[in-house]
Amino acid sequence: MRNEALIVIDVQNDFCPGGTLAVPDGDGIVPGVNAMMAEYPVVVLTQDWHPANHSSFASQHPGSQLFEITDMPYGSQVLWPDHCIQGTYGAEFHSGLEAARADLIIRKGFNPGIDSYSAFFENDRSTPTGLEGYLRTRGIDSLILVGLATDFCVSYSAVDAAGLGFTVRVNPDLCRAIDLDGSLAAARKSMASAGVEVG
Repeated sequence: MRNEALIVIDVQNDFCPGGTLAVPDGDGIVPGVNAMMAEYPVVVLTQDWHPANHSSFASQHPGSQLFEITDMPYGSQVLWPDHCIQGTYGAEFHSGLEAARADLIIRKGFNPGIDSYSAFFENDRSTPTGLEGYLRTRGIDSLILVGLATDFCVSYSAVDAAGLGFTVRVNPDLCRAIDLDGSLAAARKSMASAGVEVG
């Protein structure tokens, strides 16, 4: 386990009940995540950190509908409700999360022109966040992922990590999904194809 890291994805207020992009029972994972953090030598938290004018927000596309799919220069993009805006309560970690245990916090999605689901790359699939380099220098080769949401930021992170050569496991008991038009089934298929262990 000494070469293994726990990656906790986006356990933030806006993804929990009452938030602008609430994942059902999103806060239900917090006690279990806290317990896991005590077991791992390296703990990384990710944090969505959007400017108010982020291009993934439906509010920035007049006439569009929430959760509509649009084309961006880097590919298809879901248009989300405004969420996790820098410096707001919604962007803060859930108050029950023991965030002080983190060795590193990776903020993502701060570029207004491109979304960033993955902990490793922006949605162009090529611009790195720097997380890979950090893990390599810590001697980490195995990851376990938990957090929100299974079918977007967790699965994107898991698939990217596997593609970078890490051994990756997702703990589904400590994840929750949005399940937007079959996105959970698609995410499970994508993770399985990438060699990610789910369970």
